[in-house]
Amino acid sequence: MLTLNLGYPRIGSHRELKKVCENYWAGRASLNDVVTAGKNIRKENWLLQKDAGIDMIPSNDFSFYDHVLDHSFMFGAIPARYHEVIQQKGNEELDLYFAMARGYQKDGLDVTAMEMTKWFDTNYHYIVPEFYPNQQFKLFSTKAINEFYEAKQQGIITRPVLIGPVSYLLLGKEKEQGFNKLSLIRNLLTVYADLIRKLQDLGMDWLQLDEPFLATDLSPQTRQVYIETYKQIRKEFPFLKIFLTTYFEGLRDNAPLAAALPVNALHIDLVRDPGQISRVISLLPPDKILSLGLVDGRNVWKNDFRHSLELISYAQEKLGRARVWISPSCSLLHSPCDLDNEPETEVLTAEIKQWLAFARQKLSEVVSLGKLASGERSAALEGELKHNQQCQENRRHSPLIHNVDVRERVKAISPADARRNSTFSQRKEIQQQKLGLPLFPTTTIGSFPQTSEVRSWRARFKKLEINEQEYVQLLEKETAKVVKWQEAAGLDVLVHGEFERNDMVEYFGEQLRGFTFTTNGWVQSYGSRCVKPPVIFGDVWRPAPMTVRWSAFAQSLTSKWMKGMLTGPVTILQWSFVRNDQPRAETCAQIALAIRDEVCDLEKAGIQIIQIDEPAIREGLPLRQEDRATYLDWAIRAFRIAASGVADSTQIHTHMCYSEFNDIIGNIAEMDADVITIETSRSQMELLDAFADFRYPNDIGPGVYDIHSPRVPSREEMVALLKKATEVIPHQQLWVNPDCGLKTRGWNETMKALTEMVAAAHEVRQTLTEEAEL
Repeated sequence: MLTLNLGYPRIGSHRELKKVCENYWAGRASLNDVVTAGKNIRKENWLLQKDAGIDMIPSNDFSFYDHVLDHSFMFGAIPARYHEVIQQKGNEELDLYFAMARGYQKDGLDVTAMEMTKWFDTNYHYIVPEFYPNQQFKLFSTKAINEFYEAKQQGIITRPVLIGPVSYLLLGKEKEQGFNKLSLIRNLLTVYADLIRKLQDLGMDWLQLDEPFLATDLSPQTRQVYIETYKQIRKEFPFLKIFLTTYFEGLRDNAPLAAALPVNALHIDLVRDPGQISRVISLLPPDKILSLGLVDGRNVWKNDFRHSLELISYAQEKLGRARVWISPSCSLLHSPCDLDNEPETEVLTAEIKQWLAFARQKLSEVVSLGKLASGERSAALEGELKHNQQCQENRRHSPLIHNVDVRERVKAISPADARRNSTFSQRKEIQQQKLGLPLFPTTTIGSFPQTSEVRSWRARFKKLEINEQEYVQLLEKETAKVVKWQEAAGLDVLVHGEFERNDMVEYFGEQLRGFTFTTNGWVQSYGSRCVKPPVIFGDVWRPAPMTVRWSAFAQSLTSKWMKGMLTGPVTILQWSFVRNDQPRAETCAQIALAIRDEVCDLEKAGIQIIQIDEPAIREGLPLRQEDRATYLDWAIRAFRIAASGVADSTQIHTHMCYSEFNDIIGNIAEMDADVITIETSRSQMELLDAFADFRYPNDIGPGVYDIHSPRVPSREEMVALLKKATEVIPHQQLWVNPDCGLKTRGWNETMKALTEMVAAAHEVRQTLTEEAEL
């Protein structure tokens, strides 16, 4: 019985990739340093999997920024605006690649980055391919070939991983109206064929094609494209061993389609949908292998061996041992690297740590399951099985997990707890009288740059090199500086900068009960941006105020309005590793009550504008239409519980980024936030169309510049975007702000960009005033 892995974290066990890329972008490292770091990470990952006993090891799962961008780059799907970068940078492929991801503003060139959005229902962001009518593809980069050969030099014949051709097209966006991106499939297959031939020439045995869209709702036309595509691949490569993977959801109505495609092995996600196993097996042709995705690639809980072995036993009985493979549910990209890197701490106790498994441990779980299912019964294996069951039992009954008071409070939530006192139109009038804001009020999303100096204060405080009083004084000084700068820049609604915060979820989790934290549990969010998600292991509640001290301090420094900054319950849920022993809705309601308490305390402290960020509302949307109403019901209710304990005069903001809103715009309206700020600059305000078509009633702040790129937009660029916004949204509803928080940006670019943003708002205000006077 073979064991395999679908993909491994690419950041390096100590975030080596992040460090070298950021040093290169800052001019502190060479291109050779970047290339060498990538080669070292790949080698370490391959050898680690080999030593763990994994039978089939992937390649081309590494990326310097994003695997979808890798494919666009490999296939020559490079938008025309980057041609000048190609000419200027010569043969330096990585510079062109990074320009597509981050934009390029240097040596007289100013090129915007490609659009970025969420990878299905995860917090990973991918670079969206851009498609045009009759687009031609060519093998521009040989990355997949190079990495297969590289592994072969290490004595490892890997299984190259490619995004399947249909899913690749579905991940992209048509940049011109009037054509369907799937019409490009024939053109695209020519470059897949070229790539496959070159891999076969090097000795490739198996090819992995990821088709996650097979776990989503598909139109009849898309299903037909799947049939024709794989028929064509099989016709051209009759002896190619194809491993087709699906993940993040069950196949459901697509099971007959997936089972019938002419491939040699099919992977299904049995973590998300264990119930699909019997139907898929009943549909599987007699010559096809089934890969069982049993070890959770997206969460950190130790696998329950007895449950997994029951599923394996069922599959073996129906298919025979030779036709069953064992693997994680999806790529381990979404898991931290190694639990062995985690020291035991006051919060990550030995008891909690025994419940966890990170990427390296998940490989061991896959291998152990394979041995146990094959009948191997050594003393070591029996001991491992016994220990696994003891950990499961300990977790089920641990007093650390359950809080009766929290559960009773959730049960007592009433409809009134999830409703503001008055309608938005009534609230807006009351708020305007109190706040006195101008047209196109300017603000930021919350955080300001956290320099290496600021981060060093936190590190020194944690190491006890400075005491709490010294640490607080440093933070107060930095906060006062940013408040003063915002006043001078002319921003209308200020923020305190969030210098005391490490991460927008981790910071709150550290102050709530029911959370634990890792020291090195980093996962990639996008590019070099890594996050360290908290782990929700038990019932959640708030023992004390979390943000009031800093918001009140900042408000005392200025006569302008200061926003209180909170992370919403759905985002805290989505961006944490969540307990899997109760429904997510229950955990989210617990978090909502904790945030509600904080909102009410901020209001009592005199904070009249409170932002409850919910960038993950769209991300959490189930992949299947039939599941969405249930999710949206409890997710929107959770936000409203958090936001509805305040008076009408208190203005509630929320923020969302990198999401398509068309299909949930009505639900966003049901959130009833007074102001919503959204990412729109990379899409050139396209996302506003959904709000306009719906006639969204509340106020909107469409981001006028992209903070995920280091380029500084001009005033004219932002004025054009604001004017574009006024064409679809009444100007009385519009706010002016960046796309997202500024934590990861540098001070120089931030000050320049915000100065231009304020000037752009003034210019548009002036234009409207002059037009009104005519």
